[in-house]
Amino acid sequence: MHIARAKGQGLALAMALASVSPVAAGETDEIPVQPVVISTDTGPTYHQSHCNCNSIDWSKYPATIHPMPKPGIVSVPPKGPGYYSTWDALTGQCRQQRPKSGYAPFAINAWPFYDSDWRYVESIPECQRTLTERLKRIHLSDSWLMSTGGEFWVRYNNETNSRLTANNNDFTLSHVRQYLDLSYGDSLRVYGEYVWADSFGEDLPPVPPDVDRGDILDLFVDLKLGELGGESVYLRGGRQELLFGSQRMVTPLPWANKRHSFDGFKLFRHGKDYDFDAFWTKYVPPQANDFDTADNDLTFGGLWLTEHSKKGQSQDFYYLFFDNEKSVNQLGITRAPFQTHTFGTRWSGNDDGFLWDIEGAMQFGNQGSQDLVAGMGTVGIGKAYSNALWSPTFWMYYDYASGDNDPTSGDSHTFNQQFPFGHYYLGWMDLVGRQNIHDFNTHLYLYPNKWTTVWLQYHHFYLAEERDALYNAGGAAYRHDPTGAAGNNVGDEIDLVLNFHLTRNSDLLVSYNKLFGGSYLEATANANQDSNAEALYLIFQQRW
Repeated sequence: MHIARAKGQGLALAMALASVSPVAAGETDEIPVQPVVISTDTGPTYHQSHCNCNSIDWSKYPATIHPMPKPGIVSVPPKGPGYYSTWDALTGQCRQQRPKSGYAPFAINAWPFYDSDWRYVESIPECQRTLTERLKRIHLSDSWLMSTGGEFWVRYNNETNSRLTANNNDFTLSHVRQYLDLSYGDSLRVYGEYVWADSFGEDLPPVPPDVDRGDILDLFVDLKLGELGGESVYLRGGRQELLFGSQRMVTPLPWANKRHSFDGFKLFRHGKDYDFDAFWTKYVPPQANDFDTADNDLTFGGLWLTEHSKKGQSQDFYYLFFDNEKSVNQLGITRAPFQTHTFGTRWSGNDDGFLWDIEGAMQFGNQGSQDLVAGMGTVGIGKAYSNALWSPTFWMYYDYASGDNDPTSGDSHTFNQQFPFGHYYLGWMDLVGRQNIHDFNTHLYLYPNKWTTVWLQYHHFYLAEERDALYNAGGAAYRHDPTGAAGNNVGDEIDLVLNFHLTRNSDLLVSYNKLFGGSYLEATANANQDSNAEALYLIFQQRW
């Protein structure tokens, strides 16, 4: 079942994203955007190349590259002249603005690599390109284009009372990703990505996303079907990552050692004023030593419409279908089989430094033999002080997801969080998921210099319904008092994240996190469990 497998999102510790992915090159909002705005031209145009022969204007293609939508809790980083990496500071290289790149200047790249936008490279003479840029936009002929790249990533984890057990867990995760991207004009694109993910020295058994020794993360073909409203329509078929909207519902899970994959189809049309996606897939669970295959018991599909005609604002309208045919029981609660239909909307924006992020969803279906009616909502208001010392951005949020107030009734009201990026929104300890929860949280971003990001978080958690369970970031129930006598005070979490942008394509991230357990965790802990937890994470990434 997805819920059990997805437990690795959190407990594997699942741009900051935080998959936090702070600013892409040259943009205003740090976490969400890609370095180059996608073109809205409908077909290939032609220009005179350096060899004076007609060829496709590749600065506009492939058009299936999609800038990442803004998540919540965005920050507004400093701009203007300065040192944009540690290497710049050491070598005295003052830049007028952040150098362009298809990758995030952060240890976690939230968007899939196939949406990394390197089209700006077309305007740079080959002799002036960096080594990484020379691996991109390789013209095999007038019609064929090839790019390649990848990432080495290592994360050291030191967890006290790991997973709220009485055990400590000191281990290291690492992965290597390598991709190859081929395009034939604007009509065909073939993308493949390999991943090797492993875990070393763990004291507790690794969770599924920690280990996947040699597998296919992505392998798909994009075909242009035609045009609609002056924009191209594409069909994507094969293995792919999925990312929509705020990522509260659908994310590739960038914090995980091995990201989410799905086998299936996506029909999409992206344009200047609105984007539309329709998809139908099967989830692909990670297998440590076997080749990953789709789980036919886990079907995930949906429709997603984004309207972004007004600068700085966007609105999402979506429907998600999730069918899990497995039988799963956790702490006496029937978690599956289930079938959910989720209808949601989101409005977010930035108006002269005033930030807002509002999202809500209703959910219907069934869970086991019970009818399901559930919901979630989040409201966030922020303010960016771009011209102040250290360019602070401050946010206040309230997150809610419904729970079941009477487990013995014929109805279920526990919200199903789908495939979320819980690590980014509900604390880096990954001990709380978007199910049966209230979370009052505040966030502060600071930039002591242009190559250092400081992110401070505070969360106060309490259960929405005392007789329902506490669920982790992967959606698994792991504490439960069906009488409700334990109360609802889960506790308070603080998170400190420091990211040092070492070079244009390498970063070092340090994160210290602590949960101060409340009366609920104290009352539900047995001899092998605890109510407090602490974690230190160190990440180094190098991309090419």
